Amino acid sequence: MNKFIRYMIKLSAFLTFGILFFIVGYILIRGIPNLSPSLFEIEYTSENVSLFPAIITTVMIVFLTLIIATPIGVFTGFYLIEYAQKGNKFVEIVRITTETLSGIPSIVFGLFGMLFFVIKLGFQYSLIAGTLTAAIMVLPLIIRSTEEALLSVDNSLREASFGLGAGKLRTIFKIVLPVAMPGILSGVILAIGRIIGETAALMYTLGTVAKIPNGLFSSGRTLSLHMYLLSTEGIHVNESYGTGVILLILVLIINGLSTYMSDKLRKGGYNE
Repeated sequence: MNKFIRYMIKLSAFLTFGILFFIVGYILIRGIPNLSPSLFEIEYTSENVSLFPAIITTVMIVFLTLIIATPIGVFTGFYLIEYAQKGNKFVEIVRITTETLSGIPSIVFGLFGMLFFVIKLGFQYSLIAGTLTAAIMVLPLIIRSTEEALLSVDNSLREASFGLGAGKLRTIFKIVLPVAMPGILSGVILAIGRIIGETAALMYTLGTVAKIPNGLFSSGRTLSLHMYLLSTEGIHVNESYGTGVILLILVLIINGLSTYMSDKLRKGGYNE
C-alpha cells in the first residue's frame, strides 16, 4: 500500500510538471518565431498590433491594485489572527464573506464593476474602474494567505517577545511579520497572477482601447485582453502567441522580484 501511494504521488507530480511543461513549451514554440520589433512600437495600429501599450497598462493595473488590496488584506488578516477574540461573530462573518468572494466567478465581478463603478459612479471604462474591480477580486486571496502565514508562526516567538517587555504592535512588526512575510508574499504573488491573467472582469470595466492610459479615468487593455482580442479576431493569431510569450516573461519577472523582496525582508527581520 505504501509503495502504491508513493507511486501515485510521483505520478501526480510528473503529470503536474508535464502539463506545465507542455503548456509553456507550446506557447514558446508558437510564439517566439512571431516576435518582431513591430510588436513593441509605442503606438498601436492595425498593421503592427503593438503590445507595448498593453504591457504598460498591465503594469499599471497590477501596481494600483496591489496598492489598494495589499494593505487592506494584510491588515485584515492581522486583525483576525492577532487582535480578534476567538469565537467572535464578526470574525466568522468576515471569514464567510472572504470564502464566498473567493468562489465567485470573475465574470460576476466584471458585471458588478460595470454596473457600479462604470455606470453608477460614472467612471466609464477606465483604469480606476478596472483597478477597483481587480482589488475586490484579489482581496480574499490576500486575506486568507495572510491568515495562514500568521497561523504558521510559532506562539513561543510571541511569548518570548512579550516576556522581554515588547508591546503588541512591536511584536507584530519586529517578530511576527518577518517570519510570516514569505507566506504573505506568496499570496501577493498569486494575486498578481490572477490580475495579469484576468480578462472577463477587466473587459467590462477597463475596456479594450489599445493605447496607454493617460490618467485614472482613461481606458486601455492588459496583455491578457490584448491576446484574447487578437485571437478572437482571427486575423493576428500568430501575434497573439507572441503576446503570450511576453505575458509569461512578465509573470516570471514580477514573481522573481516578489521572491527577492520576500527573502530580503525575511533576512532583515532575522538580523534585527
